[in-house]
Amino acid sequence: MNTLLLLNGPNLGILGRREPEIYGTDTLADIEKAVAAEVSDAGWEVLSLQHDSEGDLVRDIHRHHSDTVGAIVNPGALMIAGWSLRDALAAYPRPWIEVHLSNVWARERFRHESVIAPLASGVVAGLGPMGYRLAAAALLELAGGER
Repeated sequence: MNTLLLLNGPNLGILGRREPEIYGTDTLADIEKAVAAEVSDAGWEVLSLQHDSEGDLVRDIHRHHSDTVGAIVNPGALMIAGWSLRDALAAYPRPWIEVHLSNVWARERFRHESVIAPLASGVVAGLGPMGYRLAAAALLELAGGER
């Protein structure tokens, strides 16, 4: 069984109640189910992890670098200065896609630069929960999954 790593950073555990006018009303559990549905026909499963601590995210990337076929990563605000997260993702040997629910380039100026995006296989932003499904579909192609 191929496993897709779904990794969410700080504050994403409170989706559904955190600024719904920006992030919508879907919960992280809703997003996890949608991603699992997207990849299930290919025989993939989803390992979903969320941490508010950068160190825990780094540890999970290291722990799952060889038992996953790709990753969807929403770093939250760690996109701005998550240098240790960036270094961990640089060592991740599989394709991965950075995802943001909101269009970060249409928001505050400090959100306009991602330190990890240059390493990603792709970036999806501003499409809400659908962005996760699109990233999953792209990873099926990038990692050689059957659709």
